[in-house]
Amino acid sequence: MTTILKREVKPGRGRPRAFDPDAALAIGQRMFHAAGYDAVGLSALTDALGVTPPSFYTAFGSKAAFFEHVLARYAGSELALTEILREGRPPVEALADLLERAARRYARDPECTGCLVLESARGNGDSESASLARQAAERRRAQIRKFVAKTHPRQANGATDYVSVVMSGLSGCAREGMSAARLVKVAKAAATGLRELLA
Repeated sequence: MTTILKREVKPGRGRPRAFDPDAALAIGQRMFHAAGYDAVGLSALTDALGVTPPSFYTAFGSKAAFFEHVLARYAGSELALTEILREGRPPVEALADLLERAARRYARDPECTGCLVLESARGNGDSESASLARQAAERRRAQIRKFVAKTHPRQANGATDYVSVVMSGLSGCAREGMSAARLVKVAKAAATGLRELLA
């Protein structure tokens, strides 16, 4: 993935104003999370970003490429695995923490419930956006698998599948309106299963 640099975008008349790609990605992330990739048209997106379609294409290449950057931003800022799965942390503790954080995060914002990656991955199987989301989800699974394998190599695949299924369920239930308190109870109960898997 290419790095996007801050550049000048001419708004029409007057002096050009700075176009902040990270701010644009934050806006796009919220729009895609709230409505879904297909429901966010290019016109609505460029209006929200305050840029023209040509400027958008110059900065990001395409709507799909923009979405790929949004997914990367989301992965790095929401439930950042590098922090949760840090070196030397016991796997059961780390994964239980991940599930509880996910439960809280997925229900925190009533306009952006669930996981952007997982909910996007449930979309149209042939769509580029769903494919990109599935790739992002697989990268997350690979991180979890690698972390667990350091101490429990034989249980790494099973534990990764277990965590992935629980997170998918938490995300789906959050989208349906389940409260954070209820989701956290489920996450805590799921931690018991982790202890058995990694005993």
